[in-house]
Amino acid sequence: MKEKYQGGVNYGIKRRRKEERAAYIMLAPALIVFLIFVGIPIILLFFLFLTKYNITNSPEWSGLDNLQRFLTDPVLPTVYWNTFKFAAVLIPMHVIVGMILAYSVYRANRFMQYVGRTIIYFPTIVTTASVAIAWAFMYSTDMGVINYFLRKIGIEIPWLTSSVWSIAAIVIFSLWKFVGSSFLYLFVGLQGVPESLREAAAIDGANSRQTFFHIVLPLLTPTLFFVIITNVINSIQMFDEPYLITSGGPGDSSRTISLYIYERAFRAYEMGYASTLAISLFIILLVVTLLQFYISNKWVNYDR
Repeated sequence: MKEKYQGGVNYGIKRRRKEERAAYIMLAPALIVFLIFVGIPIILLFFLFLTKYNITNSPEWSGLDNLQRFLTDPVLPTVYWNTFKFAAVLIPMHVIVGMILAYSVYRANRFMQYVGRTIIYFPTIVTTASVAIAWAFMYSTDMGVINYFLRKIGIEIPWLTSSVWSIAAIVIFSLWKFVGSSFLYLFVGLQGVPESLREAAAIDGANSRQTFFHIVLPLLTPTLFFVIITNVINSIQMFDEPYLITSGGPGDSSRTISLYIYERAFRAYEMGYASTLAISLFIILLVVTLLQFYISNKWVNYDR
């Protein structure tokens, strides 16, 4: 009996090891791709941080010169301020508008759900470069279609030539282009809320507003947390919109840290200093993400 039991244990161990090997084999391609395209570039990033490198010449050891320049760069406060302004405006807008759209479509009939999902999510799958160029033309003061209709009511907005309106132009485009992602995540999350809880709340006399805030929203907090954290990361890393619509202008009014990194790396060819800027962005994203996970313990509800 003991030998039979021992044989069963050995078989279980061998089977588990075989399954683990199979898992490692299936994970290997993804791990290799991750190391090549993420791991190695991160190592090179920290190496270039300590060098002076402009692509045409070999890297020269510069110690902490890039850090000293980083601490005294007069442009840096402006680009980080612009970055945080975009994030402060876009994050709540994406979450709130995405939630309103998701809940509205969720409450609609099946046909309207299909139409709503298609219309709202469609801009997300369109190439950013093509639609950004089209929007930049629409924002044109003289020839843009937006100002054409605004002039009918006596209004003309300098979308691309005003430091204030250029930010508004980017925010409007970003909301139109990317709110579909927040909408889709929240819509799927709403579908995961048990219908029995809604019915129980209705029987107890709860109205739609009470049901949403006391039943639906608490159960939706894991999805809401995911939407918030992805929007925080995407907003802080914003590059395409200011690059394609305003080129960071007028002046530095819409230049973000990601755009500034690109300019230092591929226009000024200052790879060492661009690496320093990229490391600063990485540290900020890491701190903000960890802080969000810490705070999430106080409001995210994983019990269903």
